[in-house]
Amino acid sequence: MEIRTLGRSGCAVSTLCLGTMTFGAESSEEVSHAQLDRFVAAGGTFVDTADVYAGGESERIIGRWFADRPADITDRVVLATKGRFRMAPEPNGLGLSARHLTRALDDSLRRLGLDSVDLYQAHSWDPVTPLEETLRTLDGFVRAGKIRYYGFSNFTGWQLTKAVHLARALGLAAPVTLQPQYSLLVREIEWEIAPAAADAGLGLLPWSPLGGGWLSGKYRRDQRPQGATRLGEDPGRGMEAWDRRGIDRTWAVIDAVQRIAETRGVSMAEVALAWVTARPGVTATILGARTVEQLEVNLKAAELHLDEAETATLDAVSDPQPPDYPYGALGVDQRSREINPR
Repeated sequence: MEIRTLGRSGCAVSTLCLGTMTFGAESSEEVSHAQLDRFVAAGGTFVDTADVYAGGESERIIGRWFADRPADITDRVVLATKGRFRMAPEPNGLGLSARHLTRALDDSLRRLGLDSVDLYQAHSWDPVTPLEETLRTLDGFVRAGKIRYYGFSNFTGWQLTKAVHLARALGLAAPVTLQPQYSLLVREIEWEIAPAAADAGLGLLPWSPLGGGWLSGKYRRDQRPQGATRLGEDPGRGMEAWDRRGIDRTWAVIDAVQRIAETRGVSMAEVALAWVTARPGVTATILGARTVEQLEVNLKAAELHLDEAETATLDAVSDPQPPDYPYGALGVDQRSREINPR
């Protein structure tokens, strides 16, 4: 498995990251531990969780795995967690305030059974807490040795840029990563968010790189999902809901991924994951699996490198086609130095 750094930091991680949102929810502790064992055995070094995953159970499961494995295995792991969302039914039970983040991190460390984590991420923007308060709190965590680096998740371009420049102006530790949704089906971050992260030197950690399972080939255009799949159990589930995502563009992307997969003799998931991992600015792609078998398929993406023609095909069919200025063709042309401004 290839190795890259967390943004401009010196911390090296594998280009595939094991996401653990299923731990304690869709995956039992036994299956979760088996996933961790297999991931590390395959050369994976980066594991991502969050306090809200299964109400804290994901962190507990990971903590027990760390306690049960020898140091020569656990020392390889760069561990990331997140805080921001509600974990207690009281006014300060959520957000990016000093009070909530301090309690959230301490609770995460207790569940993990660790003195520190490598990467701590603000799980989403907080419109109430002053950004300076959040940044000073995160900087304090670094200085106290509770975390080594910090980053953001689900921030927009302007939110990210404001945070980066305010941290710089205040002389605080700088963020190193951004965790956004990114896949062949969700490329809109390329308009503002990815450029903002690149400008600040932050590494991207894409979540949902398979589009909630759509890009794995499990769904068919003329057949509503049934059975033991995410949409089979809940067709209206979140961002990947059947009626929301089952549009012509989605099926065109799926068809293109399938053609390349069949030509290469690999799975559709491998093709979709390889495309994301090769995008500019990506540090590590976050894998999510219910079973060890699903994880095994996803891990094979580490060995797949798409050629220029395959990448161009996927780029073209997945282009979100912004309708107008400044993101459409006119905006792209105007930002070029090869033509006169309009």
